[in-house]
This record gives sequence, structure tokens and C-alpha cells, in this order.
Amino acid sequence: MIKNDLFLRALKGEVVERPPVWMMRQAGRFLPEFMAIREKYDFFTRCRTPELASEITVQPIRRYGMDAAILFSDILVIPQAMNIEVQMKPNFGPYLPNPVQSQAAVDQVIVPDVNVELDYVMQAIKATKELLEDEIPLIGFAGSPWTVFCYCVQGQGSKSFDKAKKFCFTDPIAAHQLLQKITDTTIAYLKAKVKAGVDVVQIFDSWGGMLSPVDYQEFSWKYINQIIEALKDDAPVIAFAKGCWYALEDMSNSNASALGVDWTVTPEVARKLTNNNITLQGNFDPTRLYSPPSEIKKMVKKMIDAFGKDRYIVNLGHGILPDIPLDNAKAFIDAVKEYKS
Repeated sequence: MIKNDLFLRALKGEVVERPPVWMMRQAGRFLPEFMAIREKYDFFTRCRTPELASEITVQPIRRYGMDAAILFSDILVIPQAMNIEVQMKPNFGPYLPNPVQSQAAVDQVIVPDVNVELDYVMQAIKATKELLEDEIPLIGFAGSPWTVFCYCVQGQGSKSFDKAKKFCFTDPIAAHQLLQKITDTTIAYLKAKVKAGVDVVQIFDSWGGMLSPVDYQEFSWKYINQIIEALKDDAPVIAFAKGCWYALEDMSNSNASALGVDWTVTPEVARKLTNNNITLQGNFDPTRLYSPPSEIKKMVKKMIDAFGKDRYIVNLGHGILPDIPLDNAKAFIDAVKEYKS
């Protein structure tokens, strides 16, 4: 039994004494103990070495005592397993030397045996569970099929993902085939993660906001929903679509346990769009963590009051930035732990 089950209770919609808190990207780049590991090992070595991935996962928990841990990994381990080369270039980010931009290239993409190709992730989960000693739940994650597709087709990060969108609009048949292959792989991957020991899964649709509301339904949401349907009986599923507040109403009618929201929507509007019938997670602007700690504490209290303490998970509206002062991150977590309505 997990000793601190606040996060799991909030996902079930139970009445809680205070909302749980964790931060997207908490395992990593803003922590000095993470930087010490980063200096010794390259990115994918960290992902593929269970002892390193598990150590990085628990570092923020030791320092701040969040209510949930999220496994250190990357959304691009999926395309790697699917026969698509992915490199992580320092000071550049992901780089895919052979982007998938034709039917012939889509045909070369495989749906792998995740238990073989991604076994190192499952080993990292087991190692992390040992370190956590059932104190708090562990979150496993994957990118949404659309977000992974964006990198596969674009070949790198982008402000517009114009090549990814062009592929959808000029060759929709091939695009949907690739999206389905990514979806099938992701379902198998998340199911294997649950079997290995994660308590909750989150789907990150970081680039959903690149699409119009109509295109979002066709090229992103319908694939996310397939994953939710496939996983709903295995573990709670959190769906986080950045820049997609317009889809909250549709998303709230799914079998997701919670929806992540970014900072471009107010708590009141997010509650209204979801008919107050689903747990929401978010939505502190990550750059607001540059504010003085006393200011952060006031803003967090105000945010919780606006969302309401129940059916709510305190988080950022996207990942924590690399140069956030440690005391500011602490103020964010402490404000939630000290919360009284």
C-alpha cells in the first residue's frame, strides 16, 4: 500500500485535506544533483541505465517531498524503438537525421515488441519503486501520438511544425498510418509500464496547440482517446494537451481520470468547460517561478482557492525551467503543503 495516497485520491475525485502537488519535469535539469550526473553521462545513457534513471527520478522527492514521482525518461524512446533514429544534441535538442516524410518511410516504421526494445524503461521502473519504498505513487508517461509524430516528421523541434502539418494535409493516408503505429506502440508501452509498477500514466500532448480545433480532433485527440480507452482499466490516465483549452469540454467526456491545463486558461473557465466533473491538474505559469518566494506562495494559495481543493492536482502549466532558483521551487511545493482553505 502506498503511504501517501493523496495524489491517487485526488484522481478518484475523493475529498482531500489539501490538493496533492508535483511538477512536470521535476526530475532533472533545475537540480544541482541532476547536473552532476549530466556531466558524466549523455542524455540517452541516463534514460537507458536503470540505476541512473531511478536516482534522477527520486532526487526531487528527497529535496522537496512532492506527492508523486515521475519516471525520468523521454517521449522519444518510442520512435527509437520503432526503427527511427533519434539523437539528442547538446544545446540543440532532439535531432532525427532521417525524418519520416513519405509513404515509403512510413512503411519502414515498425510496431516493436516494447518488452524487448524498451526493457530498460521497465527495469528503471522496478529500480525506482524500490527506492520509493511505497512512500508515494510513481507516474509513467508517453508523448501523445501527435507530439511524437511532429518530431518524427519534422526531424527536430520547431516553432510551427510546418513539415509535420504539411504531411498531414498533403498525404493524410500515410500520416494516419504513422499516427496509428505510434498509438499502437504507445498503448503497448504504457501497459508494460503499468505491469512493471507505475501507478498512474500521463500523456503529454506538448504540440497539440499547433493544430486548429478541427484538426486537433482528427490528428491528435482521437489517438489520445484510443490510449485512454485501452488503459482506463489498468491505471488512472492524465491527459495534458498544451494550448488546447478549447478541447477541454470534449476531453472531459472521456475516460481520462484527470486533465492537465496550461496557464492560458483561468481555473474558473477550465472548471466551466469541464462541467466541474473531472480532476484538473495545473496550471501555474512556469516562468512565474522567477517571482520572489513570498509572491509565489500567495499566488499558489490564490490558484488553489480558484480551482478548489478537491478534484485538483497542483502543478505547473508546463515543465519547470532549467534556471529556476531552488528556493522558488521549494516555495511552490511548500505553499501547497501549508494550504488551508
